[in-house]
Amino acid sequence: MGLSFSIEGTVFLVFCVFAIAAVGYLIGRITVKGVNLGTAGVFVAALLFGCFCYPSLAGQLSVDGVSYVTDGLKIVENLGLMFFVTAVGFIAGPTFLSNFKKNFKSYVCLGLVIILFGALACVGCILIGRHFTNLADDEFTAILVGLLAGALTSTPAFSAAKATVATAELESLVSVGYGIAYLFGVVGVVLFVQLIPKLTHADLAAERARLQQVDAAEGRPLPDRLIQVEGFGFFPLSLAILCGVAVGSVHIGNFSLTTTGGCILMGLVFGHLGRLGRVNLMPKDTTLKALRELGLVLFLIGAGVAGGSRFVEFFHGIYFVYGVIMTVLPMVVGYLFAKYVLKLSLLNNLGSITGGMTSTPALGTLLSVSKTESVAAAYAATYPIALISVVIASQVIILTLS
Repeated sequence: MGLSFSIEGTVFLVFCVFAIAAVGYLIGRITVKGVNLGTAGVFVAALLFGCFCYPSLAGQLSVDGVSYVTDGLKIVENLGLMFFVTAVGFIAGPTFLSNFKKNFKSYVCLGLVIILFGALACVGCILIGRHFTNLADDEFTAILVGLLAGALTSTPAFSAAKATVATAELESLVSVGYGIAYLFGVVGVVLFVQLIPKLTHADLAAERARLQQVDAAEGRPLPDRLIQVEGFGFFPLSLAILCGVAVGSVHIGNFSLTTTGGCILMGLVFGHLGRLGRVNLMPKDTTLKALRELGLVLFLIGAGVAGGSRFVEFFHGIYFVYGVIMTVLPMVVGYLFAKYVLKLSLLNNLGSITGGMTSTPALGTLLSVSKTESVAAAYAATYPIALISVVIASQVIILTLS
């Protein structure tokens, strides 16, 4: 009997997912002057895998010549995204309302300022760059709006842009722009939230103290007096995800909260309520933190492999520069606006920046850097404003400049 070794089909996909995660964490540990990619190293590993190994994965997930690799990666990405944002909502829920009431105007203003300057950067690049390209105006605009969506790591804006353009060819150009800008859109904000505390010589212990809020759970019955459906909290998490998907699927015209917005909203609601009658709706902290990290990793792998598969084919240096501008300008302007005009504390500022930039990976990094879950409330408060604004901005740019 001969010894054989074979990993095929969906098992090969799972094998690749965990191989990328293992290598990605090693990349994330590489530290230069106290700064590292952290969990975002998984995205870099996924992007490299997509560049060089995507054909092998596509071949393993083929039936009768038809590849199902795109569907497989979408499942990985969406499952991770739902885990992450729902867990973040639960964590932020108890303090979200009090924090939002206190800083409501600041969150709205900051979200609008960030997206406004991102959109202005996109418009400026279109008006200047169209004189130096052989593409038609509608083709160039489609790529640049894709760059905007990638620079702000905004899947809803990406989807809205594809739905707004007129043809399938233009949809593919939106995808090209999104893929080119997405890498720096992730890595740029991740590095920013690590560099700012170092450059400002911030006392993070003091900054954490400034974020302390009145515990919204005060006065609730103790957990052992509530009915526990099961010990870890998977029941309320699953219920929140179900409700979030349903809410995110409601369309008003061309707009919807999407799965991301729906799940974070339901996570906030469940986390704020804490219970339904005598039934406990709060998962254990350890469960939330574990699923938050697992969700982030799965999301980065699904998005990274898919983006990497087309990155080399369509990469253009000038497009990458445009994407960098669309990431850096709104991020820096937003930070300065929050610091000097809105007078937000450092961690509230950076938490709001991750929400305004709709950057899920950067929130994961900020949670690690700040060592407090309270920054998630600022992300959750600014994110919906930015989500709605960037979807509208991407559609307006296409309709007016194509």
